[in-house]
Amino acid sequence: MASVTFDRATRIYPGAKKPSVDKLNLDIADGEFLVLVGPSGSGKSTALRMLAGLEDTDEGRILIGERDVTDASPKERDIAMVFQNYALYPHMTVRENMGFALKIAGVAKDEINRRVEEAATTLDLTEYLDRKPKALSGGQRQRVAMGRAIVREPQVFLMDEPLSNLDAKLRVQTRTQIANLQRRMGVTTLYVTHDQTEALTMGDRIAVLNFGVLQQVGTPRELYQAPVNVFVAGFIGSPAMNLATFDVDAAAGAARMGRASIPLDPAVLDGVTAEDGGQIILGFRPEALELVDGEAEHTIPVEVDFVEELGSDSYVYGHLAGGGWRDAGRGDEDSNPGQIVVRTPPMSGVREGDVIHARIKDGGLHAFSRATGRRL
Repeated sequence: MASVTFDRATRIYPGAKKPSVDKLNLDIADGEFLVLVGPSGSGKSTALRMLAGLEDTDEGRILIGERDVTDASPKERDIAMVFQNYALYPHMTVRENMGFALKIAGVAKDEINRRVEEAATTLDLTEYLDRKPKALSGGQRQRVAMGRAIVREPQVFLMDEPLSNLDAKLRVQTRTQIANLQRRMGVTTLYVTHDQTEALTMGDRIAVLNFGVLQQVGTPRELYQAPVNVFVAGFIGSPAMNLATFDVDAAAGAARMGRASIPLDPAVLDGVTAEDGGQIILGFRPEALELVDGEAEHTIPVEVDFVEELGSDSYVYGHLAGGGWRDAGRGDEDSNPGQIVVRTPPMSGVREGDVIHARIKDGGLHAFSRATGRRL
């Protein structure tokens, strides 16, 4: 087992003007499960492939343990990779697929069988060892791909969106199995996904990338409760955080937009600078809102467009009553009518066309600089 270090690691593809991965500094502890997450094109798969040795590192270094592997070939790095598309040999049985890398490496047949049997027991694949991949379900094929990595007993596991080909129910089941397996084995793991729900439920820590730049690293709770900027705030969480640009009314100690009014803490007001132009970006998650009487102070009036009943909760989707909502971080704010999402108890009686009044609970408000997007 070993730690992993990206030391200002940079990848610039030939002909590109901007790096796909830009001066990435990231430390992964020995035995840690770290999830690298971001939208398409954020550089997360490139960073994984740089660690695997499948992409060149144009600047900076990559270390596995104390060993600099920046210029080492993939086979010299002692890593094992699990791919999105399983990459199984169709003409081989499960046993042969799992043991093939060991066979190529010249490991004794008895040792190969021992490792394969142990991995099959761990992954509940024993009864499928003599089947070929075409006779397996998608989830079973993915477990075979996991088994092929496990038998190599590498220092680092690399997983590149391994669940994206599975249906929704199987994804939930398999991600639990992968997380539990990693914790039992204690192998350092870098897991890449664009699905922030996977990131929140699986990782010891999460690293968020956007346009090749590391935005924030922390535990799932830290990223959810204290995002460092508008991008992380809008990316982490499902449904996404409500984010909008408000006008600051310093005299009243509040932020206003149309008929909406939100009180601001003095420390937040002090963080607003001249560069912000008298505006502030405020965010609040659907569960941070509570329904109150229309006569209450500092509310957000929401005209209901749709109610999503999920059994345990309801999500109310609407827009600011009277108009004037300005979404933050979603293109042309002035022309975008924006959407507000409120989580309520199930069967709350709210109907399409109703106007409800929501207020942000204590501790539920996130404030960001209009000029920089950084947390205040």
